[in-house]
Amino acid sequence: MLKTLNAWLGRHPERMQANVEIYTWQTCPYCIRAKLLLWWKGVNYTEYKIDGNGGARIRMAERANGRRSVPQIFINNAHIGGCDDLYALDRQGQLDSLLSAV
Repeated sequence: MLKTLNAWLGRHPERMQANVEIYTWQTCPYCIRAKLLLWWKGVNYTEYKIDGNGGARIRMAERANGRRSVPQIFINNAHIGGCDDLYALDRQGQLDSLLSAV
């Protein structure tokens, strides 16, 4: 039943096997929006909530080529960028293939 519902909704969690990591702040609307798209795609992801944690923000910026805004998203250890970048990949039809790569 769940598989049928997911297919009907356009969600395919069985296909999304990439290692996805996202650095967030709890109340950031862009973070919430990015996580919503990942959820919609059926992606399991690791979330690093960095609210008020200067050390975590520095580590994120080191991984994200100096970018300090949130969210910062990584797929299979490759820096994707932020929320707008994630949605752009989806609009261009490139996100699903990144998410299904192992």
